[in-house]
Amino acid sequence: MFGVRPGAPLEFWGDFGPLALKAVRQQMVEHGLCRRHINQRVNRVRRIFKWGVENELVPPQILHGLQAVAPLKRGRTTAPESKPVLPVPDADVDAVLPHVSRQVAAMIELQRLSGMRPGEVVLMRPSDIDRSNPVWIYRPLKHKTAYQGHVREIYLGQKAQLILQPWLDREPAAYCFSPREAEAERNRQRRLNRRSPMTPSQSRRKSKAQPKNAKRERYDRDSYRSAIEYAIAKVGVAHWHPHQLRHNCATRIRRDFGLDAAQVILGHKSAAITEVYAELDRTKAIGVVSQVG
Repeated sequence: MFGVRPGAPLEFWGDFGPLALKAVRQQMVEHGLCRRHINQRVNRVRRIFKWGVENELVPPQILHGLQAVAPLKRGRTTAPESKPVLPVPDADVDAVLPHVSRQVAAMIELQRLSGMRPGEVVLMRPSDIDRSNPVWIYRPLKHKTAYQGHVREIYLGQKAQLILQPWLDREPAAYCFSPREAEAERNRQRRLNRRSPMTPSQSRRKSKAQPKNAKRERYDRDSYRSAIEYAIAKVGVAHWHPHQLRHNCATRIRRDFGLDAAQVILGHKSAAITEVYAELDRTKAIGVVSQVG
């Protein structure tokens, strides 16, 4: 599509217009995708054509027509609604902790306490943490809203500091949590648990062997999530993913300190976004209703 000459006639682009986009959208509905996800995909198609118009590869009227397609609305489509993301029961988190590496366990606990995103905890470096005050401030190298000029500050209290302290004894620009270190610790533990000594020939083979998939210097969101999923399957608790830990923190902060505090902790510019993360505390509502009748 994008390899044609600029200014090609409209007929060259075929019949892809609003009706064609709606036909593609209907196929998504028939495949069972949820309404929100379908709207996101349709917007992505529009952004592709917008890029084409910007670079004079697509006639502007094509994009203008696609922009006329309204998003699917709740209750007016057969596409199902996405399930709300809820906090993880603390018992399920605690059950997983003994079955992950020390690095992954520390990241889980830090997320649960601070509400940071998975993509933020995997990037932690000593140089990004301001430790000059009783409450430390972590400013991630990269974060979700950096392109909008927002500054992200994550506040670390005493509990979070105790968890993080063992991982700060390294070069300032080195990542705190390294899968390479985790693998080295597992190998050391295997050697300690070995019942019979390693023979000289095994040692020589082991020293010459090059791992096919060498561990990286830091975790990314996928490897962090995969480590948790492996432990979940081993323990047998209900599936959860690391982004839900952000909801745990938001719900607890909102319950104890209010929506405004949760908004600041999570780094949201709008309280409406925080409400998506902070599950309402039914216990408090039931207690109020029982008193007022």
